[in-house]
Amino acid sequence: MKTKMIIVAAPSGAGKSSFVEKICQENGSLEDTITYTTRSMRAGESQKKPYFFIAKEEFQRLVEKGFFVEWAVVHNNLYGTPLEQLETAWAKGKTIIMDVDVQGAETFKRKYPEARSIFILPPSIDELRRRIIKRDGKTPADLEVRMQNAEKELALAHLFDYRIVNDEFDKSFQHFKKIVEELIG
Repeated sequence: MKTKMIIVAAPSGAGKSSFVEKICQENGSLEDTITYTTRSMRAGESQKKPYFFIAKEEFQRLVEKGFFVEWAVVHNNLYGTPLEQLETAWAKGKTIIMDVDVQGAETFKRKYPEARSIFILPPSIDELRRRIIKRDGKTPADLEVRMQNAEKELALAHLFDYRIVNDEFDKSFQHFKKIVEELIG
């Protein structure tokens, strides 16, 4: 049976967003969700790229209305996936592919047990630290929180259906692409 949902998780900076963005550009049968977040916009980001950036109060109102299929606190910010995006994509015959944190992955696997999951691992914790600093253009204030969370997330990698070490992007992406193509038939 064709997989209708692919969950991609990884520690911050491991490459999950880059993998999902690239595969969606290459394969029209996949659709990414746009997560809502209360975190601040980074350089190079804009509304809907890669998130809907909203105030904490607005996020909490949406939670109360049952707008999110799942939501979580990650690195001291709120993140949530709107149910409507899933339903719209499925109505169009698309397979949802989304990058989420391990909490979100656990929630989605519980709600959608037929979903498949892929965990992207960094080659090392030191390389992960280097990537986060490089991506942000400076050492982010919450770097140590992210690194502590990364250690906890890496310890859960074995719970995922597939694991890929992102040591060299193009090679790792080809491995990721092969898995996704097999899943969607």
